[in-house]
Amino acid sequence: MASYNRRRRTIASLASLFQQKGLKEIQLDVYLLDDASNDGTEEAVRLEFPQVLILRGDGKKFWNRGMRVAFDAAMRAGYDHYVLFNDDTMLDEDALARLLSCFRAQKEAGNTAIVAASFRSPVTGKRTYGGQRMVARGLRIGLEAVEPDPQQAVVCDSMNGNFALIPAEIVEVLGILDEAYHHHMGDVDYGLRATRAGFKVIMAPGYFGTCQENSSQGTWRDHTIPLARRWKYLMSPKGLPPKEWLVFITRHYGWRWPLYIISPYLKTVAPRFPHAGSKMN
Repeated sequence: MASYNRRRRTIASLASLFQQKGLKEIQLDVYLLDDASNDGTEEAVRLEFPQVLILRGDGKKFWNRGMRVAFDAAMRAGYDHYVLFNDDTMLDEDALARLLSCFRAQKEAGNTAIVAASFRSPVTGKRTYGGQRMVARGLRIGLEAVEPDPQQAVVCDSMNGNFALIPAEIVEVLGILDEAYHHHMGDVDYGLRATRAGFKVIMAPGYFGTCQENSSQGTWRDHTIPLARRWKYLMSPKGLPPKEWLVFITRHYGWRWPLYIISPYLKTVAPRFPHAGSKMN
């Protein structure tokens, strides 16, 4: 886990994790990178959940690089499975048991797989995070969200890391999340690399809890704010820095990647201008 100035959400998500039921012969250790929060997150976690191993950041890690620190510490300790878990995600009480059950079913079928969970918005009830597929149509290519099946596991190309189980066999091959990314894309990149390496990314049946989708308000996607502010956000670690975007598209977009070099930057300047990088429906 990684956290920054979300004390109440972090405590609530940890509470949902430690209230999991249906677990037998499972040792659960939690590694939390707190990136120099100034809202008392670290102190609150120590008080409420002293069993959590807290790692301290320098305030410049952001999500992906913060997760790398926690992931690396856990990998050095050595576990059978690693679970990516967001600190704004609320789990149903049987979420971990269901995730493990799906993983074991895949193992029995001969699949070494990342097993990811899907989540609903606590406001609308609609899917917010989960599995994704890479879809190409003509010159266009992009990731599309996949709705979970209530009963059956679904094969995907990648996933969001809100609650995703990665077996040690895959970690031994791929290592941890890529340091090329500050905030976004590290989890999606990991899933795509796992697929390319011959592993599977499986979306477990049904929903596992709630997680509100990040709002575009005040970001580079918010065209109600001045261009200068949008551009500054776009170039920030929480936006889409060009070097990180280039790594992602050259790695995963195949021969189409040159069409997408300026796509998000053109959208920011001229959101209605038609071009090859338009978002796929």
